[in-house]
Parts: sequence; structure tokens; C-alpha cells
Amino acid sequence: MKAQGRILNLSGGLYTVKTEKESVLCFAKGSFRRSGISPVAGDLVRIDTEEKIGNKELEKGARGVITEILARKNVLIRPPLANLDTLFLVAAVKDPEPVLLSIDKLLAITRHNDIETVLVFTKKELDPNRAEELCTLYRKAGFAAFAVSKLEADETRALLYPCIKGTICALAGASGVGKSTLINTLFPFLATQTGDLSEKTQRGKHTTRQSTLYGISDLLGREDDVYVADTPGFSLLDFDRFFFMEKEDLAFAFPEFEPLLGSCKYTKCSHQTEDGCRILAEVENGNIAKSRHESYLTLLRELNKTKSWELDKKKTHR
Repeated sequence: MKAQGRILNLSGGLYTVKTEKESVLCFAKGSFRRSGISPVAGDLVRIDTEEKIGNKELEKGARGVITEILARKNVLIRPPLANLDTLFLVAAVKDPEPVLLSIDKLLAITRHNDIETVLVFTKKELDPNRAEELCTLYRKAGFAAFAVSKLEADETRALLYPCIKGTICALAGASGVGKSTLINTLFPFLATQTGDLSEKTQRGKHTTRQSTLYGISDLLGREDDVYVADTPGFSLLDFDRFFFMEKEDLAFAFPEFEPLLGSCKYTKCSHQTEDGCRILAEVENGNIAKSRHESYLTLLRELNKTKSWELDKKKTHR
């Protein structure tokens, strides 16, 4: 039998693939490894339960073979996850302080890769005024942004459940920002254990790097398939290895820039110091946040250091 399905997880070398009718344990053809592209959770794949299965795989319970990985919308390298639709980017109002450059870099990457990103600022109770400032900053830039408190579980669910678009959602955030607490609030069945924050390193403790998809359609009251990806260790730093973009595309990854692109005095304006730059003018008059433009300049310098062959190599291993 040949069928199409979605990979839910990888365990013991076998993939759980959910088809329209059932879940099937499969192993992947060796040709994937040789091509440098491996199946990951979230992938849409074609499987064949009639192909010959080796004794080792049979002993593990394999019933099918993954024969093809269908076109990906996007793919993360670490943790492995494909076709992400909605990302909740979690940052604390304080303790630890939010790093706006890290937030802005991730927002640029997710926008470039067609991932709907929702900013969630936790620990609102520690500084309500700062929480409102941060939400205003990013709403003005064109993003959905919310401030939440761990004391307001029902309100948090009411705010964030409607933001889940598409099929797969996930949460990302630096250690110590309350991501695990938020996951437990939104998806208590995952029973994610909140790790202790080390005062010295401010890094959480995680051991696994594999992603697993869990169905949440019933929780959201939706009839279509919707999953949350359990991605232990998923932080801002993991995106350093995620495919970035050509420097010419960077301005389009800032939604508040996009309406102004093409209206600067110079056709090839880089929006750094040029005379007649519409974006610089909007920064000057306060319509674009200075911090956002500073992040753009920093990321542009980073991209200018990236050679074309390095980008080609990253693309090859997507």
C-alpha cells in the first residue's frame, strides 16, 4: 500500500507517520542520508508498506518505508522540524532582560521563511509598564504581541489559541523566560517540566534534541489536523544555523519597511546613511522604532560578511 502522511516523531531509528487512515512505523531509505537530506518531524512524506523491510527494522516494528519527502515550506536544523506555520516567540519582560537584537533577528528569519510569528512577553507582573512598551513597539512594527502573567492562565489561553494558524505551531525562547510554564498553560497534557534556571549561566537544562508533534485539534475546537511541536532546547541561539537570506532580501523581512521600499531617492538604497532614504526619514520622525533600524543595520553587516558560496551551502543542506 502506498500512502501520504506526516511524520510525527523519530524514535529508535523509526518514524511515526500519520496517514489519513492510521499511524505507521517506517524507516527511511538510505538514499536520503546519501543526499544529505533526512526526514524530520513535520515532513509530508510518501510511504510504501509493500517494499521489502529488513529483519532489523521488522524487529523494531517497522511496517513501511519512507520513499519520498514532499516539498517543504521551511525546515529548521536544530531541533529538526519542517513545515512550521506558527511560532510563539517567548521573551521575558525582565529577569532575564529581553535582547531586542536577538528577537529582531528571529523575526526576520521567520518572516523570510513564511512563518507566522507571535511575540509573547512573559512575567508581565514584574513590570507592567515595560510589558506594554514592548508590545506597542512590536505591534507598531506589524507583529502580534501579547504580555502575559503566569497568574492569568485562562486569559493567556484566550489570547493565544486564536493566533495558531496553519497545521504546526511551536514555541521558542531563551532559557529562563518562562517558556516551559507557558507550554504547560497552553498545552497541559504535554506535562513539560519547567527547568531550574542556573543563576550563573542562565541556561536551562535539556537533554533531547528531537521534535515530536502532538495533536491539539480538540483543544482548539478545530476539525482539521493541528499539532504543537514539543522541541526541548529550542532557543534563539538555534537559529544561528538556520538558513538566513540574501542581503537584498533583508529589508523585506522588516514589515514596517516594506511599504516604503522602492520610494527612496536612490534605486539601490541600502537604508543606512543615504540621502533621501524614506526609511531613515521614518526613523527620524518616530514612525519606525530606532531599535528596529539598529537591528536591521547589525543584521545587514552580518549578511555582508556571508559569502555567496556559504549561502549556497546552507541552501543545499536545507
